[in-house]
Amino acid sequence: MAIALFPGSFDPFTAGHEAILRRVLPLFDKVVVAVGVNSEKQCMFSPEERVQRIRKILNDCPTVEITAYSGMTIDLCHHIGAQCIIRGIRTSDDFEYEQTVAAVNRLQDPTIETLLVMADPEHINISSTLERERISHQ
Repeated sequence: MAIALFPGSFDPFTAGHEAILRRVLPLFDKVVVAVGVNSEKQCMFSPEERVQRIRKILNDCPTVEITAYSGMTIDLCHHIGAQCIIRGIRTSDDFEYEQTVAAVNRLQDPTIETLLVMADPEHINISSTLERERISHQ
């Protein structure tokens, strides 16, 4: 079974995240969307709220599982049997950051691949930071 992990803080899960996920779904038997819990990071929504919001958005995707996690992403890959980590990129800055993270993950386990997926042009300017700002002004 081909399993991919799509990790992120998803605070909140944006239309860009959703588009990337829906584009990769045909490539895998199962995709686990993993909401990262980081006690150092100030989030607008609790991990439980983020998981529930994503479940609502993806309720039509039977091959998607949503969970919250803390710790190393590579450890979660081992736990769920994922062979691939999905990461979305919008800009060259995103690419440089994700390239570095992918290299570190590859050092930890060279059998787990990272798939960098370019954002659709209409989602390039969407970010969780801007979405939080928009939500706070409603």
